[in-house]
Amino acid sequence: MGDVRRFLRLPQMPHVLCPGCSHGIVAGALLRAIDRVGLPQDRVAVVAGIGCSSRLPGMMDFCTLHATHGRAPAFATGLKLARPELTVIVITGDGDGLAIGGNHLIHAARRNIDVTCLLFNNEVYGMTGGQLAPTTPEGGVTTTSPFGNIEPAFDACRLLAAAGATFVARGVAYEPVVLEDLIARGLSHKGFSFIEVLTDCPEYYGRYNRLGSPTAMLALQKRSSRDIDARLHSPRAPVLHPAPTRPVPAVDLGVLVQVERPEFTERTRRVMAHARGAAG
Repeated sequence: MGDVRRFLRLPQMPHVLCPGCSHGIVAGALLRAIDRVGLPQDRVAVVAGIGCSSRLPGMMDFCTLHATHGRAPAFATGLKLARPELTVIVITGDGDGLAIGGNHLIHAARRNIDVTCLLFNNEVYGMTGGQLAPTTPEGGVTTTSPFGNIEPAFDACRLLAAAGATFVARGVAYEPVVLEDLIARGLSHKGFSFIEVLTDCPEYYGRYNRLGSPTAMLALQKRSSRDIDARLHSPRAPVLHPAPTRPVPAVDLGVLVQVERPEFTERTRRVMAHARGAAG
């Protein structure tokens, strides 16, 4: 494996992440997966929206696009249709991808366009003040739910599987080597690949919920998970940090869905070629 620092824009350092944030672990796994798959650096395009994780492409030396809030899948769809030879990667967060951008995300999955989406789930709006997010577990304390969240959390993987994503996986920042493998498998899959990564926000979610140090939060990821492969068999939402009085449900990790069906870009180009032939 080569030195993945060649994939970084070193003048953009130091990074903007808070001490203890595990987004950097996830970014490292992504860069190593790109290197492992052997993707040409100038044929990789990374598209991001708004949020802590969406700041990362600005530090990556690929073709990068910082889109509007929630619209990264829509921009990525246009880019892939215009330049199908590119490997297009979307980096998004749980708020960016599942709240304001939820509609764009599910339709990218429905179309089965050949884009890999990496969703950083830290269970809170980390960049804008620690507000309640679609993935905040029930009972979770945030700046906008000071007495505990009363809403059920989204299970992003089940949502995307139902929407039609042909590769769905979940990993944790605690296991960067396993995560690298999941991302590499997603990059190699033909069709819409969705990888949710359970990561931590020690500054907002950790402090508000008294979860201890960043190291303790990482360790809790492993204690609250179980490894599976190629099937979704648990109806439970990915709750890592419920209120202390509640039991910790297991979270399924690994490849949850992997199926084959026609890819959107190829189908679109066949229709365009047919239309040109009919017009001529």
